Amino acid sequence: MNTSIAKPMTKEELSLLLFLETQAVDNRGKVRALHMNADDHAIAQRWNTEGFVLFGRLKSKDIADQRTNNIATHWCHLSDDAWKAAASERRARAERNEWRKP
Repeated sequence: MNTSIAKPMTKEELSLLLFLETQAVDNRGKVRALHMNADDHAIAQRWNTEGFVLFGRLKSKDIADQRTNNIATHWCHLSDDAWKAAASERRARAERNEWRKP
């Protein structure tokens, strides 16, 4: 997918992309899917089909702790285009939310 010619992402898509980017960076690509709703899963599955973000369920043997609800049950892998889109949105959010001295 070439994000430079693709339609602009929705607010929900951007939010999910940043969530998945955080999981890729901070959680070795393992995703705590309990933080995702049905719409997020539908977007992730579409992206998986498109190759924008690969997304799938972990095998039960790869789930570290089955005693808590806060476990990673899925995995993600961002494409180069997804990394670029995430970086662009992070910068845009920083600029929108930047504290400015009076």
